[in-house]
This record gives sequence, structure tokens and C-alpha cells, in this order.
Amino acid sequence: MHDWIVAHEPWLRLAAFGSVLVLMLALEDLWPRRAGPMRRPLRWGANLSMVVVDVVLVRLLIPLGATGTAIWADVHGFGLLQRLDAPFAVEAVLAFVALDCVIYWQHRLFHKIPLFWRLHRMHHSDIEFDATTALRFHPVEILVSMLIKMATIVALGAPAIAVILFEIALNGTAMFNHSNLRLPPALDRALRWVLVTPDMHRVHHSVHRREHDSNYGFNLPWWDHLFGSYNDQPVDGHTTMQIGLPAFREDADQRLLPLLAQPLK
Repeated sequence: MHDWIVAHEPWLRLAAFGSVLVLMLALEDLWPRRAGPMRRPLRWGANLSMVVVDVVLVRLLIPLGATGTAIWADVHGFGLLQRLDAPFAVEAVLAFVALDCVIYWQHRLFHKIPLFWRLHRMHHSDIEFDATTALRFHPVEILVSMLIKMATIVALGAPAIAVILFEIALNGTAMFNHSNLRLPPALDRALRWVLVTPDMHRVHHSVHRREHDSNYGFNLPWWDHLFGSYNDQPVDGHTTMQIGLPAFREDADQRLLPLLAQPLK
């Protein structure tokens, strides 16, 4: 079974990605959190095109990828988990949690280091917030992120199956917590114990610097509580808060080529 999953990883990830994206966009239409125009033709064209650019560049420049790195580390006996010799389920859970913690710190550092912020701010320059915002990352940031992930996988000796499950979960939860989906308050409070919710992550996309420098988690919410970056609610309220960055609010700023050139501005 494990070999079959590894062999069919690209198709499994594509199927999971497409299914979650379509589901979240449908649910947003049924139960939107924020009313008003979402400027979809303008934003969706750029956001969906950006994910295509990202995937093609990663496949061309780093063909080994995260799963290939895990297989390589396993063959050569690299990583802490290789020494642990624990049951597979224990190793998979430890790898999943460790990778999520690294992604949290990577995200936080991309906000704090000016050179990396130039790349990451493209994600924050989206003037609205829906599931396609989760796809809007500069290709150079994606390449840097992949290299960090690969180094972490080698250091951990993470099992290939755990890496595949983490990648699928990270993509799915990112589209969920970037969605314009209205959850009942009780459900939102309950989910925040185990999962970053849309209301929690929307704070991170506030135009206010103090708010977008909080709630860095993409998947598990624990790191924001543990490392003091949790912010419960936006000061302007979810339905009236302004999303994005003050410097990039024109239509021209939301198109593909200007987005790719944005780090140079």
C-alpha cells in the first residue's frame, strides 16, 4: 500500500487539491463570511495562474521534491527518526508535527527578514480573502520553502508516506483557512483547538501590521499559542476589516506579471 501511494503521489495530490479547492469555493458561495464583491475575475486569474507557475518551476528546478528527498534519506540512512527505530505510526506523527512547526517558523521569519518579506508580501497583497489566496505565493518563495522543507526532511529522516500526507494536509488546510467561509461561532471555537480556522487566519491578512504579524500557523494552531503570536480577533471585525497591504491596492497590482515583479518594487 505504501509503495502504491508513493508511486501515485502526483495524481493523489492533484486529486486532493482539485477536490478541496472546488469544495471550498462552493461552500464560500453558500455561507460567505464577508459580503460584497470579491473581484473574482481579476484575482482568480492571477492566483490560479500563479500556482501553475509555481508547480512548473519546482518540477523543473527541484525535480527531487519533498517525497524524493524522503526516499533518498531513507535509502542512505539519514535523520533522527532513522535512529529512533519507533513504529511507523509514531514516526509519521512526529514527522508531521515537526514539519508543521518548521513551516510555522519559516512563515514567521519571512515576515521578519526584509529580503524574505519582499517575496512573501505578494501573498499578503491580495485585496480579498478566499480559497484562491492560499495559492498566491511568489515562485521564488516556493523554491526557498521547498529547500527548507527538504533540509528538514533529511534532518528528520521523515518517512515518505508521512511527507506525502503532510503535503496533502497542508495544501488542504491552507485552502480551508484562507476561505471566505462563515462557521458557527461555537464550531470555530472548537476547531481552533486542533486546526487553524478561516477566522483565525483572516486576522493574519489584516491591513494592520500588528495583526498581520500574528497567527502564522497554516495547519496546527498550537505554535501561535506556544510562541506568543496568537491574536484572537481583528480590531475592525471580520466583516469590515480591510484585507491586504496599503501599497498594493490598484487593479494593476493584482495581475500576474506585476505580482511576479513585485519583490523588485
